[in-house]
Amino acid sequence: MRDAPAAEWLDLLDRQAGIVTRVQVMSYGLNDKAVDWRVRSARWRALHRGVYATFSGVPGRDAELWAAVLCAGAGPALSHHTAAELAGLADGPSSVIHITVPHDRHPEPIRGALVHRSDRIAQATHPAQLPPRTRVEETVIDLTQISASRDDACAWLSRAVGRRLTTAMRLQSALDGRPKVRWRAELGGILADIAAGVHSLLEHRYIRDVERAHGLPTATRQVKTVLGSRSRYVDNLYAKARLVVELDGQIAHAAHTRWDDVHRDNAHATIGILTLRYNWSDVTLRPCSVAQEIARVLERRRVRVRLRRCGPGCTIATPATRTS
Repeated sequence: MRDAPAAEWLDLLDRQAGIVTRVQVMSYGLNDKAVDWRVRSARWRALHRGVYATFSGVPGRDAELWAAVLCAGAGPALSHHTAAELAGLADGPSSVIHITVPHDRHPEPIRGALVHRSDRIAQATHPAQLPPRTRVEETVIDLTQISASRDDACAWLSRAVGRRLTTAMRLQSALDGRPKVRWRAELGGILADIAAGVHSLLEHRYIRDVERAHGLPTATRQVKTVLGSRSRYVDNLYAKARLVVELDGQIAHAAHTRWDDVHRDNAHATIGILTLRYNWSDVTLRPCSVAQEIARVLERRRVRVRLRRCGPGCTIATPATRTS
């Protein structure tokens, strides 16, 4: 490219993973004929209309993303699952590339991409990261809005904070900035729980469906216990009753992890702390039974419990006030 400033051209190629648009190329001195020759001779590859890979090999993921963004025209940003992929929020690439463009733009269909439109994409886009993508907080809220269920939506919030990609306060701010949000109250509720120390969707379901729904006392979350030289964290501690409730969302544990849990429970038992453990099925399928079991243990340990029914279908045996 004889007429182009070499350093600027190389910087552009490096920044955009070797992907350029026809308009960009023209600004560096090539004409249509020169571009078409490079494509016909297989030196370059046409990835989309007016978008080219300046190499002949198979484009990598960065090149694919840049090609989709450049094809979308002015003001786009990678969003939803694709922005989550880049942020480390998703564990792998989605089957399609998600792009959000300004609401007043209607780009042509982009092969392999799903285009969303938003009137606030400019403020939602990260100011520095390339290729352009939505901020983590905006990405998380976007994902909650396309989730199939309320639980799936809440799980994105837990994951984002659990992976230390953002904070509950920042997510709440992003939530407040949206005029229309599905499940606003529920999302705000789990953000409040996350701010108080809840780490997972299972912990949130325990608080909502077991503890609060049935009037159990409020436990302290993520409490550090120290035995000798070792410190441990427990999910829920009912300190007056010296009762720990642990929640296990994993289907299976490695043997060493399972024994770590046993050793921790045994160590707590030496100082009079009892541990009850529940899994996802316990909390989501039989919350009433779990609540009654915990209430009975609390009462035996001289903690007053005003157990109540969570609704018409509640299965607790004795909804009346009970004391020990």
